[in-house]
Amino acid sequence: MSNNKRGPPKSILELQKLIDTKVRVKCVGGRELSGVLKGYDELVNLVIDESLEFLRDPDDMERVTDQYRKLGLVVVRGTQVSLVSPEEGTEEIANPFVQQVED
Repeated sequence: MSNNKRGPPKSILELQKLIDTKVRVKCVGGRELSGVLKGYDELVNLVIDESLEFLRDPDDMERVTDQYRKLGLVVVRGTQVSLVSPEEGTEEIANPFVQQVED
């Protein structure tokens, strides 16, 4: 038996620096939220205030539109979170692996 005592694994996410800043959260299943990160736990359950859910295009469910609905204060379960990023300083770029369709 070893005397090496290891605590719980350290999280690779650095969410503490995003507290009280505007974040964008992408969820499993495609939902996207934006709002102010107010708290989180070791399971990546998130508390987001002033949250907006971005709506999908009814003709193309893969595409997120600029339309949104206000949700207010929400808790997002960690099992549903796939990405958390600061909203400031990020922009969406074209996917180079998808052929662009010209109209």
